Amino acid sequence: MFLSFLLVLVGIYSLSHGGYSLSLKDIIGAFLGKGDRKAQLVIWSVRFPRVVTGILVGASLAVSGAVMQGVLKNPLASPFTTGTSHGAMFGASLAIALGAGYSESTGSVTLNNPYTIALFAFLGAMSSSLVILLIGKLKEITPEAIVLMGVAMGSLFTAATTLIQYFADDLELATMVYWSFGDLGRTTWRENLILLVVFLTVFAYFLWKAWDINAMVVGDEIAKSTGIEVEKVRLILVVLSTLLTAISVAFVGIIGFIGLLAPHMMRILFGEDYRFLIPLSALCGSVLLLSADTVARVLLSPTVLPVGIVTSFLGAPLFIYLLLHREER
Repeated sequence: MFLSFLLVLVGIYSLSHGGYSLSLKDIIGAFLGKGDRKAQLVIWSVRFPRVVTGILVGASLAVSGAVMQGVLKNPLASPFTTGTSHGAMFGASLAIALGAGYSESTGSVTLNNPYTIALFAFLGAMSSSLVILLIGKLKEITPEAIVLMGVAMGSLFTAATTLIQYFADDLELATMVYWSFGDLGRTTWRENLILLVVFLTVFAYFLWKAWDINAMVVGDEIAKSTGIEVEKVRLILVVLSTLLTAISVAFVGIIGFIGLLAPHMMRILFGEDYRFLIPLSALCGSVLLLSADTVARVLLSPTVLPVGIVTSFLGAPLFIYLLLHREER
């Protein structure tokens, strides 16, 4: 309940603050279709879609991280561990090099075909994990080895991205760098609808499999003794976790630490039971990302910082603290 209440408070604060401040009365009036026309435009066209994106992407990244950590039995695992972010960056860079984005003479960057970039980023993000899982299925490698292979795939995609950037002209390079900054302001209601449908579908499946994940956390042999097809279930869960992250990254760019931080915070506070850890991680991830985005918008207003920078600055030291706290326990 507290997390839900906190999410509402952060959402209201995010709606009211920015380059153009709004009162609570303005916000309520905008939702009721009354009051100042400018306030309605700011709410419905700019801030509310951004808030919804923050909630959905934060929840998606956090739930993905929680499930990956459980099925791979590695507290540092997340979809990014399997090279998702690096694959997405490679896909986006390739799309931009093929003409899907450019920089204007004013210095601003334009993604003249954002859906092409999103598609390439999604395919790049999924390809890394699918290659790893395919090799893992053929060779029956351990969950720990899957994480190490993810690091290797990440290095491979980083090298490929660097190669593309090396041969790109200045305008293409600027666009690639711009895309890599996580930004919740790129989405519209159409993208939010896609994010919502994918999240609700995968989230429902994860809750359905919560008991299976609990058993797998205890040990594969115990899980098998209860009738769970461990390899099959693990494969499906990892693919769906990667799907959630790939969709998010494709639309908003790379955002770090939410998938690691939120599950760890909820584990420390509420324990390992995935029946509760999954929904709690979703709420925590939404609060963290929405808070970070609000900081990014108001810290140097009217300049808007990329939210990916804020999550890294805030997330890294907090994550180190959580790890040290966990070791002390």
